Amino acid sequence: MENLPRKVRSKKLNTKVDLTAMVSISFLLIIFFMVVGELSKPKAIALSLPDQDRGCGGEPIACYRGERFYTVLLGGNNKIISYDGLYTPIKKNNFSKNEFRTNLRLTNKRILEFSTAVGKPNRGAIVFIKPSKKSTYGDLVDIIEEMRLANIETYTIINEFTPEEEKLLASN
Repeated sequence: MENLPRKVRSKKLNTKVDLTAMVSISFLLIIFFMVVGELSKPKAIALSLPDQDRGCGGEPIACYRGERFYTVLLGGNNKIISYDGLYTPIKKNNFSKNEFRTNLRLTNKRILEFSTAVGKPNRGAIVFIKPSKKSTYGDLVDIIEEMRLANIETYTIINEFTPEEEKLLASN
C-alpha cells in the first residue's frame, strides 16, 4: 500500500459556554424590574375617619364639638387665614408663613394638653386645609410641609367653603 493521503479528522472539542455574562445581565434585569415595580406603585396618604355613631344622627362629624379642629384658608397673594373650631370662625388670624408655623405649633400643643386633661392623650389637632381658587399650588405644598414640621398627623384638603369663610376671604 502506498502512502495515501489520510483524511484529516478534526478533534471533537468539548464545547463550553460561559454563562457568566448572562447571569450578570439577568440579575441586572431582575433588579431593574423590582425597582420599577416599586416606584410605579401608587402612593397614598393614610386616611382615618371617625366611626359612624347612630346617636349622632348618622353623621360622624356631628359627634365632635370641634375642640380639636383647626381650619386654614388659603387666599391669593400668600394670604393665610386660620381659626379654631368647627363651623364658624371663632378666632380669625391673618399670618405670614413664619407666624403661621409658630401659631400652628402652639395650637397643636394646646390641643394635645386639652386632650390629655380630658383623658384622651395623644390626640392632636385635626387641620382642614381649604385652598381658594386664588391660591397657588406652591402655597398648598408649603402648608402641607408646615403640617409635617409641626408634627400634625391628621389633616385634610377640602375645596368647599362655608358662606362665613367666603366672606373672610373676600374681606381681606
